[in-house]
Amino acid sequence: MKNAITILVVVVILAVLGYGIYALNTGTGSPAENATSTANGQPDNSLPDAAKGAPTTGTSTSNTSANAEPSEMVIGKSVEGRDIVAYNFGTGDTQVLFIGGIHGGYSWVAADVAFKAIDYFKENPSVIPANVKVTVIPNLNPDGLFDAVNKEGRFVKADVTTSQTALVASRFNANKVDLSRNFDCNWKATGTWQTKAVSGGTAAFSEPESLAIKNYVEAHNISAAVVWYSSAGGVYASSCGSGILPETKTITDIYANASGYTAHQTFDAYTTTGDIVNWLAKANVPAISVLLKTHTSADWSENKKGIDALLSHYAK
Repeated sequence: MKNAITILVVVVILAVLGYGIYALNTGTGSPAENATSTANGQPDNSLPDAAKGAPTTGTSTSNTSANAEPSEMVIGKSVEGRDIVAYNFGTGDTQVLFIGGIHGGYSWVAADVAFKAIDYFKENPSVIPANVKVTVIPNLNPDGLFDAVNKEGRFVKADVTTSQTALVASRFNANKVDLSRNFDCNWKATGTWQTKAVSGGTAAFSEPESLAIKNYVEAHNISAAVVWYSSAGGVYASSCGSGILPETKTITDIYANASGYTAHQTFDAYTTTGDIVNWLAKANVPAISVLLKTHTSADWSENKKGIDALLSHYAK
């Protein structure tokens, strides 16, 4: 019996030793080891970097700018499914946001000036300081603008309807909501426009257009914002119950002095609720409203000067 046990132990030992010798000669080992070695133990340079655990092309690295985004990006959809597009220029960490077209075809010049700004930045990229990123959202109310020009995207003055009734109706989105009464600063279901009662929506950000801006702003670190309207020929500071931000006062004066528009600390022609620039102030974003002189001209010369002065202010 003892002899049988002895023989069995010897057999097991020989089997283990034999397998070990076989493994050494054939390179058998752990999968991790085989991923980077050949059978003779030398590095396998034929393997792709990904298999070795090294970064691959397109992988984010620490020196990749957080503000690097496509030159054109859809940030949301309108009620009727039209794209709301943001155009980006530069990749600096200081982001300046310009918004046009919130009142659709009624203030078509506010979209026109934004499209002119896009052309300006495309043709003159050097005007954007290295530390600055500029984003232009030219048409926040694409359904309203479409109702006035019967065209998607870019348009010319000749496309604009001559019907004053149609222009007024195109101020609102497809849900008949005044988008600049749909933001979360003193929001009310019924707002005021001049002497008229207008819909502020069923709740703050009830409309997909205003929600798109909310989501965009909250996902980005905006240093300053300019929203174009018509018409008054002035630059208006923003606030939402806590006074005017010091930087808002600064950029109000900068834009007004450069453009020749009059600077105003408040808009007091009538009470506004749910206003976009006042919501931006609530979100701690320095923001100004720029009201063009008329409903028929983009005042490009004036606004170009304001834009240049603002970008110079943020240059390092």
